[in-house]
Amino acid sequence: MENADEVIARAPLPTAKTLRARRNIFVQFLRFVSINFKMIKMIRKGHHPMEKTKKP
Repeated sequence: MENADEVIARAPLPTAKTLRARRNIFVQFLRFVSINFKMIKMIRKGHHPMEKTKKP
């Protein structure tokens, strides 16, 4: 089994561009809105009202 410190030392570090994007409030807001829209879309797909189903 590997030492945890060695594994952490080999982990890739984020680039300067990535760090700037993570700190940018505008970028974070856009990501937040995007994720919320994706969740709403997924939730709406999963909800099928019972009265719409046709009974034989």
